[in-house]
Amino acid sequence: MRILLTLASALSLSACGLSPMYAGGGSGEVAQGLAAVDVPPIAGKAGWLVRNALVDKLGAAGVASPRYRLDVRLDDSLEGLAVLADDTVSRERRTLRARYQLVDAATGEILLDATEGTDAGIDVVSSEYATIAAEQSALENLSREIADRIVTRVALTLRDQ
Repeated sequence: MRILLTLASALSLSACGLSPMYAGGGSGEVAQGLAAVDVPPIAGKAGWLVRNALVDKLGAAGVASPRYRLDVRLDDSLEGLAVLADDTVSRERRTLRARYQLVDAATGEILLDATEGTDAGIDVVSSEYATIAAEQSALENLSREIADRIVTRVALTLRDQ
């Protein structure tokens, strides 16, 4: 009886119409499409971090003739949130926003035009070094998160092509 139940559930799951996005592993259609995406340099330190994360996640390092180009513009801001009675800031918010377009390199057609954004809170402490380190760590984390979101959207777009 257990074998029949297991077999029935396995068959019902395979008939649901869902298919893995990365079917075929590195030689699959989506993985090959992601590897064919070129990411031009992005201005600023945040741009350097986001571009490196994108190249790592896309697997695009060393592709001779990319099929797509991913244009990214970033807006990185750091603002004080909590101001104490003596006019010192005790909390900051770092916000990283990305506007990006996936462009077909051959035709110039824009396949995806989207934005992503994320932010992080930072405690401002008495040690200036600790505050600067926290700001830099926040920027690194936000850069990776933005890159993850961009790669997911690009993968979904390429899957539907």
